[in-house]
Amino acid sequence: MVESGLIFGGLLILVCFILVVVFNPFIYKRFYKRLRTIEAVENLKRASGLSVEEGKRLHLCLGNANMLSTNNAAGYVGLNVLDRLTRVSISSDNPPITTCGDSTLALLSQETLKTAYRSGNALDVYSSQQARLAGTSAFSYAVGVLPSMTDEKVSSHILVGHFGPEVALLTDAGERQGAQMVTASDTLEGQAVIYAASSNPLIGEELYALTGYIQVNPFHQACLRVQDIMRWVLIGGLLLGVLIRIMMLLLWNGVS
Repeated sequence: MVESGLIFGGLLILVCFILVVVFNPFIYKRFYKRLRTIEAVENLKRASGLSVEEGKRLHLCLGNANMLSTNNAAGYVGLNVLDRLTRVSISSDNPPITTCGDSTLALLSQETLKTAYRSGNALDVYSSQQARLAGTSAFSYAVGVLPSMTDEKVSSHILVGHFGPEVALLTDAGERQGAQMVTASDTLEGQAVIYAASSNPLIGEELYALTGYIQVNPFHQACLRVQDIMRWVLIGGLLLGVLIRIMMLLLWNGVS
């Protein structure tokens, strides 16, 4: 049973890799099709541009994902968003800041910022204080982020990462400030809160699709297309299984 599972998993990875190559727009441009519009992502792009024009800064909350555990996927998505938005706003008078609730994530945030500034030939204006460790537990992190959210120079808050019910404190602070907010979480509790409390929530797999929408990289867009294909394959498999089950029940009742 274990060996068959490993073989199936290996074949699935191989098929996905082949599909990513096939749907890479740089290789087969005829497969290129505009991605569906996500309102929260469009608002995120608009907010990053306005922050530069207004001379204000972005604040990215990366959550409290433990990068050494299984919930680190949301943390990596947040780091990709941080890299992209830093490159966009690197010319702003007020550089972006980021807060997180895990020490390893804080170190990775500093390196991400440093890399973005280095690529923009602006390493001399980089400061390690832009990446802050706000707290090491869920609610201590939420409370530690509040001073950064009330900074009058911040125009937009982007909450992308591992959040639980404590995200309600952050969304409430952002709404009171009247700042633009885009929120996403990888937990059901966090998604329930942001869906009710935020005007720009990303729900479900939209969190993991975010990188493909904001990164100018055909690889990420090809991955999104493969995800859509595998989703329809899974749906088709489930429906086929239901039909086979119904046919078997009908035949069994007919025989008996």
